Amino acid sequence: MFDVEIKNLKIFANIGITPEERKKKQLLKVTLNFSYSVAKGKDLEAMNNLKDYSKITKSLKQFIAESSCDTLEKLITTSSQMLAKKFKIKKVKVKIRLNLNCKIVPQWSRFGFNLESGQAYNAVKRINQSEKLILNGLHCHIGTFILSTNAYKLEIIKMIEFGEKLYNNLNIELEYFDFGGGFPSLNQLKGAYLPADLTVPTVENFAQVIGETLLEKLRPGYFPKVYLESGRTMIDESGYLLSTVVGSKRLASGKKSYIIDAGVNTLFTSFWYNIPLKIGKEVNGPSEESIIYGPLCMNIDVIRENIILPPLSIGTPLIFNPVGAYNVTQWMQFIEYRPNVILITKDKKLELIREKEDLSDIINRERIPENLILKKEYFE
Repeated sequence: MFDVEIKNLKIFANIGITPEERKKKQLLKVTLNFSYSVAKGKDLEAMNNLKDYSKITKSLKQFIAESSCDTLEKLITTSSQMLAKKFKIKKVKVKIRLNLNCKIVPQWSRFGFNLESGQAYNAVKRINQSEKLILNGLHCHIGTFILSTNAYKLEIIKMIEFGEKLYNNLNIELEYFDFGGGFPSLNQLKGAYLPADLTVPTVENFAQVIGETLLEKLRPGYFPKVYLESGRTMIDESGYLLSTVVGSKRLASGKKSYIIDAGVNTLFTSFWYNIPLKIGKEVNGPSEESIIYGPLCMNIDVIRENIILPPLSIGTPLIFNPVGAYNVTQWMQFIEYRPNVILITKDKKLELIREKEDLSDIINRERIPENLILKKEYFE
């Protein structure tokens, strides 16, 4: 038996109950999960004995893009019927995403079916009525940069209790629970008074609460898979940005300002973090309240708004850390090209893993319509 998962297909579909919802196609992120077997003795390297994942993906994307359904349940059912007919996939496994109240603000209710209102249970009942669908998992993502371990305890309790309700009432035993992410790093949110190492729970704190809650709530003998989306916690503190002071001036308010060669175009997370920094060389002199600007042509290009610094000369290196999460993925091509990304290996070797950009990276994808191309005679 082969378990196949094709994740996060981005498809625009015409879906919605109201006319307003159907005016414009909506972006769906589709994950296809199915199982199939190959007869004993069949050649596992012969494609005619296997499922062609590329053809399945192409057909599913085309079917959803051309469909017109009022509800997600209808879209899922018709899609699974198409897959069953065209590719002989008898059962398609699906998960549903929940949103729930775990006593943090704001409550992330934009995504998924609400648990407390009964919306999620109704969705599961409709899935259970289908001959082609198997519900095999629950997913919930309660927020971002969550500083409360108790929020995860409440999430896990509610999701497992919901799973038990499905088991007792609908004979559905879930294969996995995905409790999502939102785990913080040792970055400092703007507005936080104390440093992160005094306010952010450790990974061990979260692991202890999650582990103890699972042991307490799971019924004896039931061991589903558990997924945690811990990207920020894993990667943020491993990322450093090296920058240089390229200018300074005294503002009209009297405040000292510095301009560096990295702005919000590179450090996007500086919009919500006071990213810690270190000065890359010894600097002497009286410290004062300062502001650090990036190189962009707008006043909101601020990396640190209020920071006590000694006098920095042009060429002074500054080191920002942690910056490993959500910066490379959100940085932009605005005024400045994006820089090299270097990996330092375990044996302290430097490896270039993303090359810095130049003008060709920007213009190579540009296309000028024929009627807008300036003719040679305009320059004569």
